[in-house]
Amino acid sequence: MVEIEFLGPIGVENLKVEAKNLGEVKAALSDKEELKKWLNICAVAVNDEIVSDINFALKSGDKISILPPVCGG
Repeated sequence: MVEIEFLGPIGVENLKVEAKNLGEVKAALSDKEELKKWLNICAVAVNDEIVSDINFALKSGDKISILPPVCGG
């Protein structure tokens, strides 16, 4: 089981899901209407390291962070 945290304005409580890779995480999150708009624009970190490979393998206990884009000046 992996834990998913949603940072910034996403406004969703942490979730725990069974997933073998990030593709399975994305599929599980796609079922949630409030997350659909975020899934294609957010960066993803696994154990505090940015990951872009949808096939990135996960292991039990991994922490996944969903990071929304930010702007600053």
